[in-house]
Amino acid sequence: MNAEFIEALNSICEEKGIPKDTMFEAIEAALVSAYKKNYGTSQNVKIVMDRETGDVKVYAQKTVVEEVYNDLLEISLEEARKINKKYQIGDIVDIEVTPKNFGRIAAQNAKQVVIQRIREAERNVIYEEFLAKETEVVTGIVTKVDKKNVLINLGRVEAILSPAEQIPGETFAPGDRVKVYIVEVKKTTKGPQILISRSHPGLVKRLFELESPEIQQGIVEIRSIAREAGSRTKMAVFSRDENVDPVGACVGYKGARVQAVVNELKGEKIDIVKWSSKPQEFIMNALSPAKALSIEILDEKEKVARVIVPDYQLSLAIGKEGQNARLAAKLTGWKIDIKSESMVKS
Repeated sequence: MNAEFIEALNSICEEKGIPKDTMFEAIEAALVSAYKKNYGTSQNVKIVMDRETGDVKVYAQKTVVEEVYNDLLEISLEEARKINKKYQIGDIVDIEVTPKNFGRIAAQNAKQVVIQRIREAERNVIYEEFLAKETEVVTGIVTKVDKKNVLINLGRVEAILSPAEQIPGETFAPGDRVKVYIVEVKKTTKGPQILISRSHPGLVKRLFELESPEIQQGIVEIRSIAREAGSRTKMAVFSRDENVDPVGACVGYKGARVQAVVNELKGEKIDIVKWSSKPQEFIMNALSPAKALSIEILDEKEKVARVIVPDYQLSLAIGKEGQNARLAAKLTGWKIDIKSESMVKS
């Protein structure tokens, strides 16, 4: 190895953001293994690569002792002081033992280490980039539809949209642009693994943040979301400014903002209600579009409430297959027992 190699190595380190010392230390560690493999020695060896010239030297490390029992690992005080008079018992002496043809072996191993480190650095850059995007929405391009799995190109990495994370009934074709929610970023031996979703409630939240300046500015806050992907979502919103209607900020002029989100979710229905710190008021809002006559808190600790609705509103309050009641319970965190007016009287 020579100065040209060092120059190239420095350029690679700078371009890929790899600390030079980290790269040199990795090469030196690999060369120790290569030396022991090729020369079958049980010596303690140290390998030093000159940071300027690229010259590689191998040193046998021996401990200074009064009496030598193992000449591979030990050196007498008398012999050590022939090298340097300052050596004391217990010191480590470096004795150069560089083989004549070691340069060729060193070059091969150094090349392998550099390639490996570049790969690791690139993986780490991608990992850090997407870790910063965890719980965010990104746009990708569908590259392949394999049975039920959808492969999506996110730029520097591809991710699989599994059936469980898809919106039921949604179809994809190569070339489609699609927004996905980054659920989690994992570091694996094969590189970063990006877990993405289109069925996660977080997708709805982030889509509304993109549409509503009031949410971006922190004036309006999304307090909770209950979602059954592909069918219906309920979202509770709160305004920090009494002059700003939180529901209106999400719906937009002539429903433009909510419609943009609905279109992205392929027609999923979205109910936007006002959040309230008062349980009765919040439960009443959550059951929208149904109207309750009264709400009774049965157990505040266990969060159990009974809701009385007019007879003609019972099916609306419960919803198709119980969906409205189920989503309202999930949105509020309360167990909701819905009764009609005639049921209570009887």
